[in-house]
Amino acid sequence: MDKKSGNLAAAIGAIMFSSVTPAAPADYPAPQNGVWTARNFQFHTGQVLPEVRLAYKTLGEPTSEPVLILHGTAGASGNFLNPAFAGELFGDGQLLDTKKYYIILPDALGAGQSAKPSDGLRARFPRYNYDDMVLAQYRLVTEGLGLKRLRLVMGNSMGGMHTWIWGVKHPEFMDALVPMASQSTQMSSRNWMMRRLIIDSIRKDPGYNNGEYTVQPAAMKMAAVFFGIATSGGTLAYQSLAPTREAADKFLDDRLAAPFNADANDYLYQWEASRDYNPSPGLEQISAALLAINAADDERNPPETGIMESEIKRVKGGKLLLIPASAETRGHGTTGAARFWKAELEDFLRKTPKR
Repeated sequence: MDKKSGNLAAAIGAIMFSSVTPAAPADYPAPQNGVWTARNFQFHTGQVLPEVRLAYKTLGEPTSEPVLILHGTAGASGNFLNPAFAGELFGDGQLLDTKKYYIILPDALGAGQSAKPSDGLRARFPRYNYDDMVLAQYRLVTEGLGLKRLRLVMGNSMGGMHTWIWGVKHPEFMDALVPMASQSTQMSSRNWMMRRLIIDSIRKDPGYNNGEYTVQPAAMKMAAVFFGIATSGGTLAYQSLAPTREAADKFLDDRLAAPFNADANDYLYQWEASRDYNPSPGLEQISAALLAINAADDERNPPETGIMESEIKRVKGGKLLLIPASAETRGHGTTGAARFWKAELEDFLRKTPKR
């Protein structure tokens, strides 16, 4: 995992699931690291970079059924390689056993070891969006890995939003889609307001200097911790983890003390990439089987709005799994733990034919 984009995500994940008994590590093979270069990559702005580096990890053999799994904002492919996710899915006899499946974990454009502003262009790097990120994934899978189809595309948070775009842009390419911790409507409401606060906190910090800073802007870490606590964690879980003011102070102090080595341009671009996300107009084009998985206490995608219940009806055969809130769930972070949904995913894949 790239230190600049992965430390905070890893620290938050460790803290948020510290009170949940993890699965025992499964016996799955070590991932293989790869890098492929996309030539003459054209962004939605019309800008073209002659070379765009796309990094990825794979588990299993290329001759097996291919599965593409997409990470969240400010994360990287390595975020999935933990007991709560890989330990529940990739081992011998498990749902996505790497003896049967070829697991592809890309670093998104702008994150991990893939091309990003901190490579040298800084704020001159093309201002990419989610469509560009999905295009990079598609080119990696088809041109870089030579695949003509996928058994499954699934993703969490930003990866969930990317999964919706995959279904709209490449409806015949996969058998199944599983977007998690996401909605299929445009970026809006509290979700966008909080993202704007991160973006503006960085951009308006005098130390940012239009992206030509010599030290990382001071406002960035505080904005990141504020966003994380405000939009992920779960109401019941926070009450359990921090039932007193003293406990809450310690929890916050631990979050503020966690490693945070993100680059400001990278971080700003990662959050701003969601600005025009909106697959909703194309939902009727989705032809793959689709299981959307959200948590009832998801702060960024609250079920009380009724949005997903309405939108899922526009997807032929689409289904919605809503994980009930409890002291064990973690709000927006709930879907990072496969134990909450792996049984339903197993049933879904068993009933989904190959196309």
